[in-house]
Amino acid sequence: LPNVDVFIFDCDGVIWRGDSVIEGIPETLAKLRSLGKKMYFVTNNSTKSRAGYKKKFDSLGLSDVPAEEIFSSSFAAAAYLEQTKFKDSGKKVYVIGEVGIQEELDLIGVDHFGGPEDGGKKPDMGPGCKLDHDPDVGAVVVGFDRNINYYKIQYAQLCINENPGCEFIATNTDAVTHLTDAQEWAGNGSMVGAIKGCTGKEPTVVGKPSPLMIDYLCEKLGLDRGR
Repeated sequence: LPNVDVFIFDCDGVIWRGDSVIEGIPETLAKLRSLGKKMYFVTNNSTKSRAGYKKKFDSLGLSDVPAEEIFSSSFAAAAYLEQTKFKDSGKKVYVIGEVGIQEELDLIGVDHFGGPEDGGKKPDMGPGCKLDHDPDVGAVVVGFDRNINYYKIQYAQLCINENPGCEFIATNTDAVTHLTDAQEWAGNGSMVGAIKGCTGKEPTVVGKPSPLMIDYLCEKLGLDRGR
């Protein structure tokens, strides 16, 4: 421990499983904090924003974890778009995902649509029908979405395949996730795979194991990788 100043923890399956804190975690975090160690918490689950995850930490009795120590893949997606100056393009983002991505995009002032609002939509697939899409979409962000449907998949593929230069961004490609403490659930890799399958494109992955989130942490917080 004397040679380590910074600890970066995964959340799902490490700090908690579903809505239950893992045994021994409160004591471990308290001990590290008492030793003056810096701690950061990263999660590939994009369903919540940093503010949303702060509420989850509080609900699990980990209220001493500030929002500034929490980094979700929804935040990573917004950070990537901010780093690449996406807002300057005047383009919009189509979201497959939940409110966490939308809240983070709001914080950087990027126009977006989709997400939960498209959860109940069904395309008309009668003779001669087609699904119109917005030609001003410059990026599709795919995060974990408990209400993914054919409408969202079709809309995303139209944007990526037909809008010149439209980016395909994935918050992560995890095979499974821990929605509850009873079993593993199909992860965001299943949603990303659907979009890869109909576009033939590989996404820019912003969450773990991509180095983007860790690189961002080191750059913004001045962390020494050797410590």
